[in-house]
Amino acid sequence: MPKRYGQACPVAKSLELVGERWTLLLVRDLLEGARRYEDLRQSLPGIAPALLSDRLKIMEEHGLVEREFYSEHPPRAQYKLTDRGRELGLVVGALAAWGSRHLERDAKVVSQDCGHEVQLRYFCPTCDTRVRGAGVTVRRRRGAAGARPQEKVAKRSR
Repeated sequence: MPKRYGQACPVAKSLELVGERWTLLLVRDLLEGARRYEDLRQSLPGIAPALLSDRLKIMEEHGLVEREFYSEHPPRAQYKLTDRGRELGLVVGALAAWGSRHLERDAKVVSQDCGHEVQLRYFCPTCDTRVRGAGVTVRRRRGAAGARPQEKVAKRSR
């Protein structure tokens, strides 16, 4: 069962679902396309089979992955990300970019098309401008229960 933080904050609510160990690594691997259970187990050395099954089940229950059967006898399935799950590619990309800058400096996040390093930025499509990370907050809709006026989600961006 996912950890509960008990906070009315989109960061905390998101972490309740995707913050468990292995979940974002599963998303990372599934971003490449549909994978069979055994493929996922082999790509994640150290994950216990029961834990992998549990994570996939929770992700399926929350609409992040779909299970598709490709054989009836014996039953065999593959897993693929839903549209909702594919949106987590931005999160995985942001973690990869941060990690390549601060932890694993031999790695870079690059475009598959041109091979150049890419950068993640905040952008306001209404104003058609880039937004500094220090200028980004989470604002609750009016009338939301337990709403705080705003919460910081980023202090700065490069």
